Amino acid sequence: MEEKKIKEFIKDRYTKIATKEGSACSCCGGSGNIFEEAQKQAKAMGYSEEEIRSIPAEAVYGLGCGNPTALADINSGETVLDLGSGGGIDVFLASQKVGENGYVIGVDMTREMVETAENIAREGGYTNVVFKLGEIENLPIEEASVDVIISNCVINLAINKSVAYDEAFRVLKPGGRILVSDLVTEGHIPEDIRKSFQAWSNCIAGAMERQNYIDTIKDAGFKDVEVVEEHFFTEPRMDERLVGKIVSIQVRAVK
Repeated sequence: MEEKKIKEFIKDRYTKIATKEGSACSCCGGSGNIFEEAQKQAKAMGYSEEEIRSIPAEAVYGLGCGNPTALADINSGETVLDLGSGGGIDVFLASQKVGENGYVIGVDMTREMVETAENIAREGGYTNVVFKLGEIENLPIEEASVDVIISNCVINLAINKSVAYDEAFRVLKPGGRILVSDLVTEGHIPEDIRKSFQAWSNCIAGAMERQNYIDTIKDAGFKDVEVVEEHFFTEPRMDERLVGKIVSIQVRAVK
């Protein structure tokens, strides 16, 4: 029952963001109208001015903790899957890299996010993208059908991350690869934060200890698991007990 409540809280939060009733934020918080803060947040996460300007402004919510498309080595003609696609920022950036012969799929568990992204794609004339409603622990994707999986600060929202990575492994083609931006912990996280629904939706309460997270990827069957970038994650309103304990990592691995 607790897991169901956590998931519903997360859905409700991102529904409000998609319908412009909530605030834009990085994974650890943030403030202000989603369109006022989005570009600033996106730049702080590693998106360039050129990248931001190359896609519809409505797709940039400032959600995430990295820029997976910049590190994923996406090639023309490939099929890319974005886990937790939100408004579609990484889907639209990836669509430029795969070209007209490639295909990008965004999966999100929030219906309003999927509908928003679909509208943006339609208005923008994107013909090589599709958005699907679904959970990353139960992907609506065929087995061994994807070349590359990207994700931006979403897998830590999954209650069972082992299942999420098992699913990622299932849908990848042999030799397929992942590039995941996510938050992990180093050091003790206070129990009241671990139990907070708000901290879950802010990507903190569900964040795994760093080595456990890496081991979870390996246990799913992935090889050559490598942290290619990392930095301590901070935010002006962050609880002082978390300073120096939350790390943004960019992880690459191969099936």
